[in-house]
Amino acid sequence: MNQFLNEWGEAAYTSLGFFWMALWAFALGYLISSMIQVFVTEKRMQNMMGDKGGKSVLLGTFFGFISSSCSFSALATSKSLFKKGASFVSSIAFLLASTNLVIELGIIISIFLGWQFVVGEYLGGVLLILCSWFLIRIINPKKMIENARKRLDESSEDHADKKSLSEKIKSHENWAKVGKQYGMEWKMVWKDVTVGFTIAGIVAAFVPDSFFQTLFINTGQGQQSFGFFTLLEHVIVGPVAAFLTFIGSMGNIPLAALLYGKGVSFAGVMAFIFSDLVVFPVLRINAKYYGWKMSLFILFLLFTSLIAASLILHYGFDIFNLIPQGKDKSITDQQHFAIDYTFFLNLAFVVLSGLMVYFGFFKWKSVKHHKEMAPKSPLMEKTLKWIAMVCYVWLAVGIVLKFTV
Repeated sequence: MNQFLNEWGEAAYTSLGFFWMALWAFALGYLISSMIQVFVTEKRMQNMMGDKGGKSVLLGTFFGFISSSCSFSALATSKSLFKKGASFVSSIAFLLASTNLVIELGIIISIFLGWQFVVGEYLGGVLLILCSWFLIRIINPKKMIENARKRLDESSEDHADKKSLSEKIKSHENWAKVGKQYGMEWKMVWKDVTVGFTIAGIVAAFVPDSFFQTLFINTGQGQQSFGFFTLLEHVIVGPVAAFLTFIGSMGNIPLAALLYGKGVSFAGVMAFIFSDLVVFPVLRINAKYYGWKMSLFILFLLFTSLIAASLILHYGFDIFNLIPQGKDKSITDQQHFAIDYTFFLNLAFVVLSGLMVYFGFFKWKSVKHHKEMAPKSPLMEKTLKWIAMVCYVWLAVGIVLKFTV
């Protein structure tokens, strides 16, 4: 019993330590994302993404890169762009870029996994887009695309903001919108982040290496040489593991770091990180937008691209000897709450977060701001909320145990 209580305390301390490591990165990423979403209009993006060629794919990728990393926001925006004239392939490029190429995700990955995984994330995001584009051109689901576009409601109108960028930046109304959007970003992810970081601490403290060696075949600390079929199993199991955690990519990054530390291949970890668009909630939302036939096609498209991109990344990095060594011990054993650059960055961004909340919800609270979100399942959201509440109780009790047992 005493051992369990000690491990509970360690799990809670590790979870809070992980979040402390990433706090400033979350705040920075969401602040940048909020500013971009207020100052760059959807209408401007849609007008430039109408054809099927490389230019529209490149623009869809760029606009996704400067957009939000939240899957539900990305799903709603890509649907809206497609409905209002953007090509299907450019909409998919936007969707993939906005969940894989965004700034905040790269910052979080750099903290937990290192620069090689950041490079892998961005190169992999590009590979996902290229593989999807290739498959769409080969399969050419023209009728399916036409039916999906007809299914969407054409009645809504965009109200374009014709102000210049400099005028927008000088407007206090837009800074109020930035504050409101910043609050919305946190509202969208707090449950996922809470559950994800809590699970990461529990896995670090309680789950033995043998579990991962069973789930991901031929793994072990120090193991870097994998056969093709081993890698294939890893890139298939990775998305399954991501599905079982039912949390977004931002909350999954500490788990990805633990997986790599337990010996899972570079390809398997990248597949795990890429998997936020091949889970059931996304499948259901796409079915609501486009119908089940198109939703299943998008699932096939993204899952196939994910497998190909992860394998290409692994072999490409292996050729140049860029695959890093596992860093499980350095993540779980390091001193999380030292007075270092993380401490001062966290303090600075807590102050900035306070200013954003003050602008958006107090000083200029009368300013209206709304961004379309994909419809979430009320049951799933309620369930996730209660799980997050349980996580807070677990963490609070665990911290008490950490310093008393």
